[in-house]
Amino acid sequence: MTGRLILTYVFMLLGLLVGHYGADAQSPQAVARIFRENNEVAILADFKEFLSYPNRARNLDDIEAVASYIRGELIQVGVNAELLKIDGAPPIVYGEVIVPGATRTLGIYVHYDGQAVDPNNWTHPPFEPTLYTASMDAGGEPRPFPSEGDPVDPEWRIYARSAGDDKAPIAALIPVLESFRDSGILPTSNLVFFFDGEEEAGSRHLGEYMERWNDRVKDVDIWLFFDGPAHASGRPQVTFGVRGSMGLEVTVYGATRNLHSGHYGNWAPDTGNILARLLASMKDDDGQVVIDGWYDTVEPIGEEELSALRGMPDWDGQLREELGLVWTEGQPEKLPERLMVPALNVRGITSGNTGALARNVIPNTAVASLGIRLVKGNEPGHMKNLVVSHIEKMGFHVVTEDPDMSLRLKYPRIAKVTGGGGSTASRTSMTNPFGQSVVAAARIAAEQAFGEDALVVAPGMGGTLPLRVFTEVAGKPAIIVPVANHDNNQHAPDENLRIANLWYAIDLYASLLAMPSTLF
Repeated sequence: MTGRLILTYVFMLLGLLVGHYGADAQSPQAVARIFRENNEVAILADFKEFLSYPNRARNLDDIEAVASYIRGELIQVGVNAELLKIDGAPPIVYGEVIVPGATRTLGIYVHYDGQAVDPNNWTHPPFEPTLYTASMDAGGEPRPFPSEGDPVDPEWRIYARSAGDDKAPIAALIPVLESFRDSGILPTSNLVFFFDGEEEAGSRHLGEYMERWNDRVKDVDIWLFFDGPAHASGRPQVTFGVRGSMGLEVTVYGATRNLHSGHYGNWAPDTGNILARLLASMKDDDGQVVIDGWYDTVEPIGEEELSALRGMPDWDGQLREELGLVWTEGQPEKLPERLMVPALNVRGITSGNTGALARNVIPNTAVASLGIRLVKGNEPGHMKNLVVSHIEKMGFHVVTEDPDMSLRLKYPRIAKVTGGGGSTASRTSMTNPFGQSVVAAARIAAEQAFGEDALVVAPGMGGTLPLRVFTEVAGKPAIIVPVANHDNNQHAPDENLRIANLWYAIDLYASLLAMPSTLF
C-alpha cells in the first residue's frame, strides 16, 4: 500500500466482541442496527436514488456514471476510493480501509452492473424505483416512499432493475460504514472493496484488473461475495461455491427458403419438429441428461459438503407449491442435490411465429439456445464436445457456419452448433478456517434477525459468479454471503427487494466487518 493515500479510521475501538454480538449494547452490530432504526427513511431515499442510475451491463456510459456515484458514496463514509480503468472496459470501483494493527484483510466483491431490460415487460419503468406495500404476487399496491417520521414496514418491496442483483449490498454497506464512522468503531480487518462493472456481461476484464492491480489485492485473506438470493425458505444462507455457465445455439435446416405450408406441407422437412425431436433426445422423461458422458467428470463432494446437504431444510414441497409444480426433474432428489450436477436447459426456441404473427409457412430453420450449468470437474470445451457428439449420434452433420448448397445436397440432416465459451464452477472447501469464521459471524446476524438456527449453510448455489478468478487464479478462498429475497425476480422484469432483507444485510455486514480476530 506504500505510495498511495491511505485513510484510516481514527476513532476509538469499542473493544472485542465477546460471546454474542448484540449482547453488549455497544457492539458494532447493535450500533449499526440502532443507526438503521433511526435512519430508515433516509436509507430508503438513498437506495431509491442509487436505483435510478441506469446500469445496463453493456452500456459503458451507464456504467461509468453509476461507478462515479458509488465512489462518491464510499468517500463520504471514510473509504479511500478510486476508479481503476482499462480502456474500453467498465471501471472497477476500488476502495480500502486500513486498520492499524489489523492482522487480516477481507476482500469484498459486489457487481454494480445489471441485466438488460425491456421496459415493455415491466409494470413500471425499470429505473424509476417504485415502492409496494407487499410483493405484486401477494397483492401489494404501490405507495409513496415514506417521509421523515413515517414508519417503514419491512414487508414493503422496492421494484427496480438491480434492486436485488446487485445494488442492495452497496446500499447496505454504506450505512454500516457510516454508523461505524460516527460511533468511532474500527473494523477488525483491513477492508478491500472491489466492485465489478461487467459481471452480467461475463466479467471479461476482471482477471486483467486483478493482475494489473495485484499490489492492491495480494494481501486479501478471504473474498466475500455479496451477491445472490437467500434460501428458498426465506432464511439467510452462506454458500461455498457456484456453478459455471456456458451457452450453445443449435440450428437445424430445411429448405433454402420458407415454404407455403399448404403447398409443401407433408413433403418439405418440418424444422420445428426436427429440432424438437433432437432436443427431446437429450433428456429422459425424469429430466436426467442422457448425453453420453454427461456426468462422468463431476468432482465428488467431500464429507463436509454431504453433511451440509443433509442439514439443509427440506423445502422442496413448499417451493413446488409456490411455483405451481407437481413434479421436478431428478425427483426424489431435492433442489440442493440437483445443484451439485451439471444442468442442460432449453433457454429459448425460435421457428417461425406464434399468436397473431403466425403464418402458414414451414420455416427454413429452427434454432434452440441451450443453457448449461457446470459443476466442479466440468470444462466448457469438453461439455460442448459431448453435446456435439450426441447431435452427430442422432444422425446430423454438424457445422459451425451456415451450410452451402453442396452440403445441403449431401447431408439429409444438418445442425449448426455455435457458442461454447463460458466459466467453470468454483468451490471453497467448507473446512477452510476463514470460511468457518465467516459462517460463525453470519450465524449470529441471522439468529438476531430471524431466530435460532436460522442460517442455512450450503456447499454451493445454482447461479454463476466469477469466483474462479479469486479461488484459482488468485489462489484465495471465496464464499458467498447473499442477502436478497429468493423471489426477487433476479434478471427478470419487475425485479425487487424486500425491505426486511435490506435490514438483514446491514446486520450481517456489521457482524462481518467486526469479526473478532480470535475466530480465525
